[in-house]
Amino acid sequence: MLNEEKPLNFIEEIIEEDLRKGKHDGRVLTRFPPEPNGYLHIGHAKSICLNFGLAQKYNGKTNLRFDDTNPVTEDTEYVDSIKQDIQWLGFQWAEELYTSDYFETLYTYAIDLIQKGLAYVDDSTSEQIAASKGTPTEPGVPTPYRNRSIEENLKLFQEMREGKYKDGEKVLRAKIDLASPNMHLRDPLLYRIKHASHHRTGDKWCIYPMYDFAHGQSDSIEKVTHSICTLEFIPHRPLYDWLIEKLEIFPSKQYEFARLNMTYTVMSKRKLLQLVKEKYVESWDDPRMPTISGLRRRGYTPGSIRNFAERIGVQKRENMIDVGLLEFCIREDLNATAWRRMAVLNPIKLVITNYPDGQTEELIGENNPEVEGGEGSRVLPFSKELWIERDDFMEEPPKKFFRLGPGLSVRLKHAYIVQCHDFVKDEDGNVSEIHCTYVPNSKSGEDTSGLKVKGTIHWVSVAHAQEAEVRLYDRLFNEENPAAAEDFKASINPNSLQIINKAYIEPDLATAEAGKGYQFIRLGYFTLDSKSTAAHLVFNRTVTLKDSWAKEVKKG
Repeated sequence: MLNEEKPLNFIEEIIEEDLRKGKHDGRVLTRFPPEPNGYLHIGHAKSICLNFGLAQKYNGKTNLRFDDTNPVTEDTEYVDSIKQDIQWLGFQWAEELYTSDYFETLYTYAIDLIQKGLAYVDDSTSEQIAASKGTPTEPGVPTPYRNRSIEENLKLFQEMREGKYKDGEKVLRAKIDLASPNMHLRDPLLYRIKHASHHRTGDKWCIYPMYDFAHGQSDSIEKVTHSICTLEFIPHRPLYDWLIEKLEIFPSKQYEFARLNMTYTVMSKRKLLQLVKEKYVESWDDPRMPTISGLRRRGYTPGSIRNFAERIGVQKRENMIDVGLLEFCIREDLNATAWRRMAVLNPIKLVITNYPDGQTEELIGENNPEVEGGEGSRVLPFSKELWIERDDFMEEPPKKFFRLGPGLSVRLKHAYIVQCHDFVKDEDGNVSEIHCTYVPNSKSGEDTSGLKVKGTIHWVSVAHAQEAEVRLYDRLFNEENPAAAEDFKASINPNSLQIINKAYIEPDLATAEAGKGYQFIRLGYFTLDSKSTAAHLVFNRTVTLKDSWAKEVKKG
């Protein structure tokens, strides 16, 4: 019998080997360490699913630790959004922690390094320090301050904490190896001066630890067993290990995996912030953004994102994931869960000339044909005048056009067969009204007419239709790899948003639920916008029914 279990990824192999050896007393503790300086995106979602998923698989725990070491860029707005995103994805952290919780401990660690002769205060400018580090092929040279005495370094570092110096006037550096082939070991910065109010500690501190110093030590303080980072942190790992070794603290270990790169998308937080600040998008949660909040507002589900993360797996090498896979995952999810509804986005009036004036008939439509029992049903009012899509009529239809045209018949979804016998044009020569007759004994579910038609179209009763704004979202970029372009904004898709100010929707959609997916029959998957109101309904297109970009790629 074939073993159908999914093979372990390389991090799972490491964990299972650690467990087999009884390392860390068989304990697994991971952490997710976001910087609270922006909103999380789909790349962070991959990391969230990995860290929390590993802990769940091995009966461990995951801490949420905010890496809040830069007071200039951080905000509680970002903290709140990050917590909301993680919980929305379906995960709950064991402890909510902040690097700022450890500022006092980290300060004592720095003192320890100074006392061991492994750190010194440097008065050089950032430019002088950069120049003194040398190049990848040439060793660095010591600055004049590298051989200060331990006593002088302790005094200066204490004065840095007390606020006696201006920003940039002094820094604390590790004393490692200026000739190391790894540039990160050439006396890296440990602390810098920043006279800025911190969102949690206020004005208590004016010196803040650098990420490379705070990261590993925070892991160690929490006794994290498996610290999982993206590949760009591989060169940082020797410093991570060096600091833990010299401080003689709990030996957390860092492991690296490939970050998510996705076609037609930029993942750089700096670039995403640029899009927001320069008004290319409405906000961080604009449905065109790859942020988790943007995907949520667009109608993506937690399950679809978790499924996406599972499908792309965990790699050791950088690669580019087709955004079509993410779109496939949400289609697959919504096909099984979205309730079917009818909406007309480009309306033209259809009049059933032989239907009684003033009569309203209540028809029944199932909510979800993909589920046994249909998940219940809703009432569809039917009357003499209907809205249909303008594309469903042609004045001179070609062969194999199975919708409406002179003499052609179609079935109205959940209703009757109608045949076109006339149409009316306006002053500009455009068709403004279609006239049909219906077959009374052709009602869906009760059809005894014996007639066969190849086409079925959707509709909304004119007398009962509700109005809504519908936003048709598409990919934000036209280029497959916009991040590689000299100016990534040059490839912004001018058609990434089309707004239909007056669409007609069936009455049931007036009570649409926030966060629920709806399939507008034949048009795509939609969700109620988070800023929609009862007085002004707004629906966002999550994704089209089929991959409309696949054909374009083939053409290219």
